[in-house]
Amino acid sequence: MPKENAAALIKLGRADVASFDLASSREWLVTNGLGGFAAGTVALANTRRYHGLLLAALRPPARRTLLVAKLDTEARYGDQTYPLFANEFGDGFISPHGYRHLESFWLDRLTPVWTFALAEAQLEQRLWLANGANTTYLTYRLKRAAEPAILSITPLCTYRDFHSQTRGGWSLGVTAVAGGFEVRAFDGAQPYRVVTDRGDFQLEPDWYWNFKHRLESERGLDDTEDLFAPGKFTITLPPGETVTLICSTEPVEPQPGQPAYRAERRRQKKLIKSARAKKEPAWIQQLILAADQFLVQRQVDGESGQTVIAGYPWFGDWGRDTMISLPGLALATGRPAVAADILRTFAHFVSQGMLPNRFPDADETPEYNTVDATLWYFYAVYTYWQHTDDLDLVQELYPTLAGIIDWHRRGTRFNIKIDPTDGLLFAGEPGVQLTWMDAKVGDWVVTPRIGKPVEVNALWHNALQVMADLSRRLRRSDAARQYDDEARHVAECFRQRFWFKGGGYLYDVVDGPDGELDADNRRADASLRPNQIFAVSLPFELLDAAQARAVVDTCARHLLTSYGLRSLAPYQPAYIGQYGGNPTRRDGAYHQGTVWAWLLGHFAAAHYRVYHNADAARSFLQPLALHLAAAGLGAISEIFDGDPPHTPAGCFAQAWSVAEVLRAWQALD
Repeated sequence: MPKENAAALIKLGRADVASFDLASSREWLVTNGLGGFAAGTVALANTRRYHGLLLAALRPPARRTLLVAKLDTEARYGDQTYPLFANEFGDGFISPHGYRHLESFWLDRLTPVWTFALAEAQLEQRLWLANGANTTYLTYRLKRAAEPAILSITPLCTYRDFHSQTRGGWSLGVTAVAGGFEVRAFDGAQPYRVVTDRGDFQLEPDWYWNFKHRLESERGLDDTEDLFAPGKFTITLPPGETVTLICSTEPVEPQPGQPAYRAERRRQKKLIKSARAKKEPAWIQQLILAADQFLVQRQVDGESGQTVIAGYPWFGDWGRDTMISLPGLALATGRPAVAADILRTFAHFVSQGMLPNRFPDADETPEYNTVDATLWYFYAVYTYWQHTDDLDLVQELYPTLAGIIDWHRRGTRFNIKIDPTDGLLFAGEPGVQLTWMDAKVGDWVVTPRIGKPVEVNALWHNALQVMADLSRRLRRSDAARQYDDEARHVAECFRQRFWFKGGGYLYDVVDGPDGELDADNRRADASLRPNQIFAVSLPFELLDAAQARAVVDTCARHLLTSYGLRSLAPYQPAYIGQYGGNPTRRDGAYHQGTVWAWLLGHFAAAHYRVYHNADAARSFLQPLALHLAAAGLGAISEIFDGDPPHTPAGCFAQAWSVAEVLRAWQALD
């Protein structure tokens, strides 16, 4: 195993983990390219239902199933026993406090590394996943010692959907195998194994009861779980030597982990090389590695395709998030073949001119309740072409793109249609949420935005311009002229209809049921939201210079924070400055002031377009470098409180948060 890197970007010491609250507030993530993952806290206490060592994607990237929740380890050294883990129970009792023996935690690229102090001895723990397999490796190395240490390791297991919680008292069907055990939870269940390359396993089945997941308590959800212990490993580890434990859905045999670890390190090193990022700041290199965690396989008609996990630990693949994220995750990181696979994968699922909004975890049938995901597809295709000059893929996808435009001209699901009077795109009907501001609680759509949303029409203009440009390059001159004419008409009407003279910025929605009457006696919603920034940041100019500058300045003064843009200005009556509580409270705040990191990339791009200062534009991204050690280690959170100090919340690793920083950073080079 490699030596500890003193210059590691993400490194915590004793002061950072001095209490349970501190040690359990930092989360780590390791993924396998299938949608499966391992995640937990630095304290090695599970604080979410989504924490575990083997969360397998049994039908990639879906059917994610928690199999191995924990490996609770004690080390006997000399005449003392040192617990190396922690647990919180239903009554709030915490035992043991293994983080008190934690000397350091750091990320070796994407690999979490714990170093425990056992008197004068040092014990190092590493964890990684095999890429392309539901297999987790865990190693212990006695780095420094005067005598052997004896490890006692209790696996805590289950078999459940990763959104649920286990209630104990049933049999998991455990049998002993060479080096460990195998679980067959029920007829038809996926078998899995936990084995080690040294030591003994004693079969002693038992249930451990009432573990508490404190972050589920904060989210207003059920927060306790029972876990099954098949038995115990006992391992004598001499100084300088390593033991490997493997948790896998494959019929693995005991084996040392070093070859698998070297393969994973080579793969991660190649990611940096492909991105040509050796001279980039360390935090940008870390984000390039983090980007890989969101790129996963999806089967299409029996063939392997690619998609994007929107966020860990609970999101699956969403059309909107995928298309927004694709330029940053795949193109800014030097992986155009992955981008092409993603574009082909989603083209397969286009229906009535619409991309899927999301693929449910337990169902292959996609949902199509989105107006903007499809329009972001044009942005992704065009960005791909700009990076690659690959007209062959453009030619392949062109009929799909043209079909989408045609469906929008004549109308498709959810009242999505072109208004023939101004060429602008109308969308929405009661009870559905179609834009990215999509929070819904029961029948309550928090921000319905029925009508003509500002970013949807900026994207519609962009899509028409993309089609005009691509048509010219494919020598389809008649089509190019038609798309050009439509785009010019949309731009003229957009500037006329969306400009709010009284505020000096853009209306959020026009021609909907909400808002005040404008000068033309038509309803317009003047809520100050960040959606208008796309009218400046997208590839094709839409506003005049004065309007563009006013939009950027207004967003800067009322919406900009260190970590992203607020979803609503603080002076607005509906503003909510803190995100938290039960599902109703959280969803009620989700787009009513909560800060979204992904918007920062488009703000930086818009600022550069207006002020032509790349250093200034990049400076808006740099505060996120410090965030990489604050929540989901090495990644960027989904959202933050609108009020200072802008506490992170939501998913601790979000695809478009990472992607948009990478895309904007590269574009501003």
